[in-house]
Amino acid sequence: MKPEEAARLLHAYVDRELDAAKSLELEAQLAADPSLRERFERLRDLSAGIREKADYHAAPSSLTERLSAALPGAASAAPRRTVRWILPVAAAALVASLAVGIALMRPGDEDALLREMVASHVRSTLGNRLIDVASSDQHTVKPWLSARLPFSPPVADFSPEGFELAGARLDYVGGRPVAVLVYKRRQHLIDAFIWPGNGPRDGAYSRDGFNVERSSAEGMRICLVSDLNRNELSDLARLLIARR
Repeated sequence: MKPEEAARLLHAYVDRELDAAKSLELEAQLAADPSLRERFERLRDLSAGIREKADYHAAPSSLTERLSAALPGAASAAPRRTVRWILPVAAAALVASLAVGIALMRPGDEDALLREMVASHVRSTLGNRLIDVASSDQHTVKPWLSARLPFSPPVADFSPEGFELAGARLDYVGGRPVAVLVYKRRQHLIDAFIWPGNGPRDGAYSRDGFNVERSSAEGMRICLVSDLNRNELSDLARLLIARR
């Protein structure tokens, strides 16, 4: 991929609009080009800031009907969800200058969120962008994350229990910035996605050949994704909850 094409695709990559092949190409370019990576990080932070400070409003029914009618196969489609629109009030001047206007948003659901985290795990693993800060020292990893996130995630190394902390990265999942702790268990890599909130009941799932363990503790949601077996993944989830 040429540098000009990589720069042109940054916006689509931040918005997760690229297919898997293009995402991998761009991630390889990001790994090799510090200036491009810096542009990506600025764009990612800007996008996260706008979404975090956005005001949400229900779209007028007339707008919903016009959008629905414009969709392919609208006449035979099943009942649709209510369309919502978002206007970033705090960044209105910036949005206007960028000609972003009003962005149409479709509310996500829990299953879509799990799929998104599995996809993020796969892209990061294949694209060699698994870790932004490489360290097993929680006093290095936690301040790095806290300085870049609007919350302070729990960070711990569980090497004595067989789960070595390899480092962490920032990610953007479900319309919000999240912390991702990366653990190693033998030859397996584990992504621990962490963000503030209260979600559905804890549980274990399988998605696209990967195991997913969801839990929460003291206002933090935790979701583990790995090809590690479910029992061992549950062991790490319990360690993280106890750490809180």
